[in-house]
Amino acid sequence: MNKLYIGNLSPSATAEDLKQLFGEKKLPLAGQVLLKSGYAFVDYPDQNWAIRAIETLSGKVELHGKVIEVDYSVPKKLRSRKIQIRNIPPHLQWEVLDGLLAQYGTVENVEQVNTDIETAVVNVSYATKDQAKVAVEKLSGHQYENHTFRISYIPDEDASSSPPPQRSRRGGNTSREQGSSAGGSSQSKQIDFPLRILVPTQFVGAIIGKEGLTIKNVTKQTQSKVDIHRKENAGAAEKPITIHSTPEGCSAACRMILEIMQKEANETKSNEEIPLKILAHNSLVGRLIGKEGRNLKKIEQDTETKITISSLQDLTIYNPERTITVKGTIEACSKAEVEIMKKLREAYENDIIAINQQANLIPGLNLSALGIFSTGLSVIPPASTPRGAAAAGYNPFVSHMSYLGGMYGAPPVGAFTFQHSMPEQEVVYLFIPTQAVGAIIGKKGQHIKQLARFAGASIKIAPAEGPDVTERMVVITGPPEAQFKAQGRIFGKLKEENFFNPKEEVKLEAHIKVPSSAAGRVIGKGGKTVNELQNLTSAEVIVPRDQIPDENNEVIVKIIGHFFASQTAQRKIREIVQQVKQQEQKQQQGAATSHRSK
Repeated sequence: MNKLYIGNLSPSATAEDLKQLFGEKKLPLAGQVLLKSGYAFVDYPDQNWAIRAIETLSGKVELHGKVIEVDYSVPKKLRSRKIQIRNIPPHLQWEVLDGLLAQYGTVENVEQVNTDIETAVVNVSYATKDQAKVAVEKLSGHQYENHTFRISYIPDEDASSSPPPQRSRRGGNTSREQGSSAGGSSQSKQIDFPLRILVPTQFVGAIIGKEGLTIKNVTKQTQSKVDIHRKENAGAAEKPITIHSTPEGCSAACRMILEIMQKEANETKSNEEIPLKILAHNSLVGRLIGKEGRNLKKIEQDTETKITISSLQDLTIYNPERTITVKGTIEACSKAEVEIMKKLREAYENDIIAINQQANLIPGLNLSALGIFSTGLSVIPPASTPRGAAAAGYNPFVSHMSYLGGMYGAPPVGAFTFQHSMPEQEVVYLFIPTQAVGAIIGKKGQHIKQLARFAGASIKIAPAEGPDVTERMVVITGPPEAQFKAQGRIFGKLKEENFFNPKEEVKLEAHIKVPSSAAGRVIGKGGKTVNELQNLTSAEVIVPRDQIPDENNEVIVKIIGHFFASQTAQRKIREIVQQVKQQEQKQQQGAATSHRSK
């Protein structure tokens, strides 16, 4: 329940006046009005209605000659680290908002709230109460493209409730973690990866059926949970449907819905062929398409369908999903759905594996607090979704995996909590297309400044080595977490700005320097270690032979691959270097001890 405070009330205002006012504005109240002297409280069952009431009434409506104020009811002593930001332009770039929020502290979580108003709304959790206070003070009234941000404190359930019992490292998994405990099969509980489809609005009534009988029959026969988001995007020509079940259950429900729509079209004599429209997060689509479109072509050939995918230009803060349109007979579309979802599910599961590898490889890395990825990059806590997705949630600013974790089911929570130690500064040399330099720098250098501030890293673009070079070197200096964030942003920006073929994932070359004494260990006997590295990470790892060590007695290791492949390879190589350093230190200590004993 969302309790709202109504302030600046006239002494003559009554509860009935307030009920009438809310009713006139089509904001029906769920319960009683608690009226005090000069103020009142009302309850709303869902956040969407609460936001609508605040935005419709606060500072805009008079009652008995006084302009009323409406906001969340959060007493000062209960104001914690959670705030809500409203009136955000829906086309606002990810990195701009991320950089803005990061100026005032460590952002642990950003959740987009699914509303039916034109502008975006996000709930932000800072690491501390003081950081949230500063953000409220600084962001209130902040102007961006003729939009003035409106800020409120919102209740922090974590702070007001008693802390949960401590989880044991070796046992006692929470319900979300069950099925992936140590010693048990990770497949014992299948990942919930729902099928999301778009259907024409005119067929929604037929899909639901009289008194809901048709949709009940679908869910019963297919043993699935079907959410029809008919209240989302009022007036839209299409409505999203989310189907939760096994892969087989999702496919069966999808086929039944296609059959219902085709029957309705035939009965209304529209005689139109109803295409299947599948929604998928942009970051998964590249792997569905495959290199040079091979995966998609094969699905088309095998199922005798025509498949098209919506443009990257259609992606916004509200819509990180692309529409996969499948045309053909119901039989053909159903076969194509099975193959498409198989590819999307594989991509999602691979991302979960990769995110868990990163969590284990980077000491101190808090992945749930990284707001790193823009719409184009594959790289997870809960909220509402842009097109009426599963109730679990959507976090566009935290990361692609935040979105996926909320919508499709998150990986074990325990993978994301680490103790922070003083991390070592690292230098990575990342090579980007020359024509992308302007996009990375931004107007008057704003983008690269925001990126550096957000990531906590030094980011510099080295001068061009000649007039016709096709690549420029970006020098990134910072600890592992900063490297992860900065490189992730750059990969995402290149994808978002279409510097790479939209059908392929962004692959970049990165160089890191290692002590010459460790180069042999990176290669391994007969190239064994480097081959294992390549198999493990899917990155190409090259240690050029006959290198002359630099003034610091270091040589270069080249890493080529998509973001996760590159990150995993970098971390593995750093591990090897650390092991070499530790062994050298032990040998030196042993030699010193031996010398003293003589």
